[in-house]
Amino acid sequence: MSLTLSDLGWSSHFAAQYAADPTYTPYRVSAVHRDRLIGMHPDGEATLLSNNQSTGDFAVGDWVLVDKHMRIQRLPDRRSLLKRRAAGTGAGIQLIAANVDVLFIVSSCNADFNLPRLERYLALAHQAGCYPVIVLTKADTCDDPKDYVSRAESLALFLTVVPVNAHDDDDVRQVLNWCPKGQTAALIGSSGVGKTTLTNAMTGANEATAEIREDDARGRHTTTSRELHQMRNGGWLIDTPGMRALRLLDAQEGVDEVFSDIVELAETCRFADCNHETEPGCAIQEAISAGELDPARLERWRKLRREDRRNSETIAQSRARDKAFGKMVRSVMQDKKSRKRF
Repeated sequence: MSLTLSDLGWSSHFAAQYAADPTYTPYRVSAVHRDRLIGMHPDGEATLLSNNQSTGDFAVGDWVLVDKHMRIQRLPDRRSLLKRRAAGTGAGIQLIAANVDVLFIVSSCNADFNLPRLERYLALAHQAGCYPVIVLTKADTCDDPKDYVSRAESLALFLTVVPVNAHDDDDVRQVLNWCPKGQTAALIGSSGVGKTTLTNAMTGANEATAEIREDDARGRHTTTSRELHQMRNGGWLIDTPGMRALRLLDAQEGVDEVFSDIVELAETCRFADCNHETEPGCAIQEAISAGELDPARLERWRKLRREDRRNSETIAQSRARDKAFGKMVRSVMQDKKSRKRF
């Protein structure tokens, strides 16, 4: 089956940038490796070489412009970008996927279901500029999937939540409908929630799946890399490895969008610098006292904002903070030693 650039996700957003300099050929990145990229074009796939850039600067879903030697010369502005703070103590950034229209946030109707984790994924979607759809897998294995649906829907007004049995073709079509031909979706969620099974059902692939532990519903990583797959309806899907932890990065606006009810309340507090603790006229504490706001939700908002500020530090800021902390510890220890002498 022949594909056009439009079929691959090319849109007016990219066409306008291309028109300014149509010297090179557009390819869409379908896989990222350490030393090369795989790109898709209506004429077929090709190995692309980065031109004085690390392959880590590119994400699956990116559009790139390449010369006749298959070297990347330009990276057009993205429509959306999913990213996170890389693991470890550094300030590195890990790109997850680019130019994604819909983010399928996958959880399951069992012990894996976790509201704080869903809030974290929703913040990622809003910050990136993707439309979030929560997909609750294994709906056929629980007594009452509606309970999981209502709990997920409580996170935001008009939030789309789709319970599915990935082995039921009608259920799978409900998910496919959210990403039609020419658009791109990404799957994100922890290991063991059935992402690979769902991917197989949406793409017609036959990737291997892994068993999960019955006691806590956790599974092993089945997907080990990010790749672009065509779905049965002509849309595109980027599956991602299961994430035990998602460290948000530069996501304050996304966090505040998820917790917009709290942000709106905060704007009506008596004091602009209200800490929402014991200050008089605190609208948030009044809502908690009236039973209109769960105090646990307030704490989750605070936690995500603190974490995002910390994760968004530059390397220099991180080192300066650690240096100041070390200086304080040394000062305290020196003071203790001085006291012992007397």
